Amino acid sequence: MTDGWKAVSVSEVRVGDVVRTQTGVEVEVSRIEEAFFGMPTMLAFIQDTAHGWFKCPQPVDGQIDVKTAAA
Repeated sequence: MTDGWKAVSVSEVRVGDVVRTQTGVEVEVSRIEEAFFGMPTMLAFIQDTAHGWFKCPQPVDGQIDVKTAAA
């Protein structure tokens, strides 16, 4: 089994998905913050682990790569 990436709408991402930012950073989504900074056109994917956290703001109508598993 190999892993791949699929471009999806930001609004399709769910908690547990692994996304790849435009800069190549891979983030396992622990939480999704809607209306980031009070802006309904933005949201943020948050990775929260025992080692720290990372927040990845995204436009709601944008696209992002999500890791997929292929046979």
